[in-house]
Amino acid sequence: MADPVVADGASRQLLLFTRQGCCLCEGLEEKLRALNPPPQIQLLDVDADPALQARYGLEVPVLAVAVAPGSGPTAATSQAQGTWHELPRVPPRLSGDGLAVWLQKNGFPGQHT
Repeated sequence: MADPVVADGASRQLLLFTRQGCCLCEGLEEKLRALNPPPQIQLLDVDADPALQARYGLEVPVLAVAVAPGSGPTAATSQAQGTWHELPRVPPRLSGDGLAVWLQKNGFPGQHT
């Protein structure tokens, strides 16, 4: 799988906060994986971490960008440490080129339309 690359050559990873049985989460994951090139995605089940569950509740899917290598959160404090930042909510009807453009506009490089 191709990694998105920023100008300085460092790869960036998308973090997808999700939960089992969430059809919006599954749909967003499918759309992200269909991009060319597909971004590197780390799925994070909010119900597996009490801090993430408390932070997001039912507000999934949430998409974030890891800004340090291997910086996927293991607790809600990770965002405060500056290792990742949330992107705005993805419009559910976006897909394909529209999703790639949306990712670029929201600070996630590496998507080519």
